[in-house]
Amino acid sequence: MEPLSTARCPLTRQRTEVSLLALHLDAAAPEPLHRQLYAGVRELVLTGRLGRGARLPSSRALADELGVSRNTVLMALEQLASEGYVEGRLGSGSFVPDELPDVAPVRHRRAEARRSGPALSVRGRALAGRGAISVRRQGLLAPGPDTSDFPFELWARLTAKHWRAPDAALVAASDPRGHLALRQAIAEYLRTVRAVHCDAEQVIVVSGARQAVDLCARTLLDPGDGAAVEEPGFAGIRAVLAAAGARLVPVPVDAEGMRVPKSRDKLRLICVAPSHQYPLGVTMSLGRRLDLLARARELGAWIVEDDYDSEFRYAGPPLAALQGLDPDGRVVYIGSFSKILFPSLRLGYLVAPPQAVEDFARARSTLDDHPASAMQPVLADFIAEGHFAQHVRRMRKRYAERQRVLLDAAATELPGLLMLSPDPAGMHLVGELAPSLAKRMDDVTASRRAAKAGHAVPPLSSCYLGVPRRQGLLIGYAATPDDAIAPAVATLAAALA
Repeated sequence: MEPLSTARCPLTRQRTEVSLLALHLDAAAPEPLHRQLYAGVRELVLTGRLGRGARLPSSRALADELGVSRNTVLMALEQLASEGYVEGRLGSGSFVPDELPDVAPVRHRRAEARRSGPALSVRGRALAGRGAISVRRQGLLAPGPDTSDFPFELWARLTAKHWRAPDAALVAASDPRGHLALRQAIAEYLRTVRAVHCDAEQVIVVSGARQAVDLCARTLLDPGDGAAVEEPGFAGIRAVLAAAGARLVPVPVDAEGMRVPKSRDKLRLICVAPSHQYPLGVTMSLGRRLDLLARARELGAWIVEDDYDSEFRYAGPPLAALQGLDPDGRVVYIGSFSKILFPSLRLGYLVAPPQAVEDFARARSTLDDHPASAMQPVLADFIAEGHFAQHVRRMRKRYAERQRVLLDAAATELPGLLMLSPDPAGMHLVGELAPSLAKRMDDVTASRRAAKAGHAVPPLSSCYLGVPRRQGLLIGYAATPDDAIAPAVATLAAALA
């Protein structure tokens, strides 16, 4: 049974009526039926499965559902009401009260279960132990896209077009690579805009960059194999690789991007974001890209190219993908629509090298049969009809202006606290701790102080696998309205001062 809770809204509290109760009464048991019903409902209330404010079925409906007499139900409800677990309201029925008499026993049992239950696996501990640092994910200055002006009405029309009377083939979707029309739209877009060499057969639809990396790790790596990662870099990718048993090899990032791994490193995989490195925002030079491809060839290694936000480039010509320079078929190209359109979309893609397409598709089907299909035809039309390109152009102009506003506000409010420099791409800037601030606190403390003021600015140190070499905050601007940026920077300065 799903957990039951009370639905709330700002003006009124709407009660959720419970239509079914996960109870089993045994007529052959020595305990009377009304006591069994009492104990069962009490347990549901104390465990939270029957949420506070939830409305119980009527006594007649509950009697019919459980196959007992109404008097049995009334006796149980009377006992529950006398102890404060249920309250009756004239003309409305029976409800779980907002204030319960005692929940400590159940909490104690849960704590005991946590201590005495079976241990996690080694892989489970790796997954649980590498979760992202606990900071606010929503709030002013949070890194991420602006969804306030997304064309949801258009999106709704496209959704209705496909799902009001869906085609039988769409409902039965069984291709492990995803919806063909979406793969075709992605391939055409990548060939045109990113100079990626691919066709629809090479595209595999996934839920996002992490699932794409997970699929690469499972398909290309054995436990203990070396995987080079950017230092600093995206913690989510490192966690996925570590959970797969990879031996992480951090490679420093400089002004030209990720340095070329040393020849003595035994690597099977190199993960890199050449177009716009996260979190520092640098772009890998052409010479460095060619050197990286040559070193991968020397090592016999695969390359995973993470192209997470190259659409939002504000200066200079669009940059070609590393995959388009690869003559050997060793680059796996991945991207995501969640950072470009809206986070809950959870759709991304992987472009497999031609010789490995069948292997990736089979691995995908082994792990998850096929990706969820509901939004795939909608996104396919959104791209094919030009709405995606139009949205990107509109948001690119908006984000460029917001970066300028952020830099102007920082010049006024943040001297002596944070040092920001412009970035020709992306949706956030790195605010490095000024020496005077660094003497008073590290960036984790600064991030926590900012969170108390309502700002979601993760610490730069959380992006390092080893000892952090730089201290700073990742300050988003894309999702913060223009007129809110300067006041937000002012409150951030007050929190750090």
